[in-house]
Amino acid sequence: MADALRGSMDAAEYKHVVLGLIFLKYISDAFEEQHARLEAERDQGADPEDPDEYRAENIFWVPPEARWAHLKAQAKQPTIGQLVDDAMAAIERDNPALKGVLPKDYARPALDKQRLGQLIDLISNIKVGDEESRAKDVLGRVYEYFLSQFASAEGKKGGEFYTPRCVVKLLVEMLEPYRGRVYDPCCGSAGMFVQSVEFIRAHASGNGNGGKAKADISIYGQESNYTTWRLAKMNLAIRGIDGQIAHGDTFHNDRFQDLKADYILANPPFNVSDWGGERLRDDKRWKYGVPPAGNANFAWVQHIIHHLAPAGVAGFVLANGSMSSNQSGEGEIRKNIIEADLVDCMVALPGQLFYSTQIPACLWFLARDRRGGSPTRPMRDRRGEILFIDARKMGRMVDRTHRELTDDDIARIANTYHAWRTVGARHDSPLPEYRDIPSFCKSATLEEVRKHGYVLTPGRYVGAAEQEEDDEPFDQKMQRLVAQLREQQAEAAKLDAAIAANLKELGFWEMKP
Repeated sequence: MADALRGSMDAAEYKHVVLGLIFLKYISDAFEEQHARLEAERDQGADPEDPDEYRAENIFWVPPEARWAHLKAQAKQPTIGQLVDDAMAAIERDNPALKGVLPKDYARPALDKQRLGQLIDLISNIKVGDEESRAKDVLGRVYEYFLSQFASAEGKKGGEFYTPRCVVKLLVEMLEPYRGRVYDPCCGSAGMFVQSVEFIRAHASGNGNGGKAKADISIYGQESNYTTWRLAKMNLAIRGIDGQIAHGDTFHNDRFQDLKADYILANPPFNVSDWGGERLRDDKRWKYGVPPAGNANFAWVQHIIHHLAPAGVAGFVLANGSMSSNQSGEGEIRKNIIEADLVDCMVALPGQLFYSTQIPACLWFLARDRRGGSPTRPMRDRRGEILFIDARKMGRMVDRTHRELTDDDIARIANTYHAWRTVGARHDSPLPEYRDIPSFCKSATLEEVRKHGYVLTPGRYVGAAEQEEDDEPFDQKMQRLVAQLREQQAEAAKLDAAIAANLKELGFWEMKP
């Protein structure tokens, strides 16, 4: 589908064309399957044209003019764009949860109607919304794939709506949002929420109830970009996840002013300079210092702290500069947050994880109450300590420009954090006793952090890896290294000669510089 559109518009545009059609096909598949079931039960009083018969099964009602069979039959007509727009409008009209969410610009002249017809034909044979596909979350996986591909194609802007899955998974595995209020103040396409619900379902299946446990979490998100907000609403709708996703600027129009969240997960845009901070100098959120008008990093940190419940925990992504910057009062704000004993853990991430930026990033974990935990999961008293994890050498390259953390990497980081936080074995899995590992993790005291000038860069604390004993005699080692050097010099001379011969053959070798 993307290939069919690539020549005529850029990724930012065809993202909505493609995802809108796939969404329409998804709800049509689910509707048609239920329609056939009700048709077969007509003699028992079932009515296939009663919207309530669908809503009772958590299936969107699709009015006749929006059904896929109707669109497919008209796919070759020049009016197909208007028909798709009318279908989207009809679905929004009859399903209030989707109001204002679906794209309705298929009739625009710039969209080639012949190609649109081809796309409809192309996905007519792909099942994404029937019961079997829903059980496998086929659409969720397609959606996730497309978002990552579009993020890659859009380059710098991609990160506005998509956080790499491995980063979201790491945040979720470390915070473990089982129950309570989950909040993301800059939710993009809602990946944090999807992964949180997936985490709960995965752990429910591990507890022997087949993953059927309903997530006991309430979801709150806010997104300033209107088209990204629509992506978030669609992303949750296709997975049957209820959530309050508000549209608006989080700093200047906080839609959840009274919310105190149990878990906050976020990937705020890095180093935003035009966030309007000069108009918020006296804001009640700036308890630890007024953030600089030229960089929103510590405005995000303090907004997150402001919204944490008394026992709440937060995990979020920030640019590495946030760990050490002393510009414009940032060092003083960081110092005040550390002295308030809110910082629980810092993780340095490897480079090349993000589609949107080459800026190195880190994870911050904050906790309001670090004294201990509940009887089901006794927690150590970690007041006056911070765990530092250096994960910069982790991950594997998935292509020339992008790296991702493997499941083993994620498990190692998360288990290290849980071992540090937890007393003895946990109720769900045994954990090794926590210990510092040179070059990887270190539990540092507040006093040590003070000595380092309140810099939170893990590399400052974890130290170097222990060197293996080298028992090769010095003379032997030098002979081996010199022999290796001679081999490499001989190979280099051969390559130089081959290059010179090729250039001579092409007539360029005799040219004067």
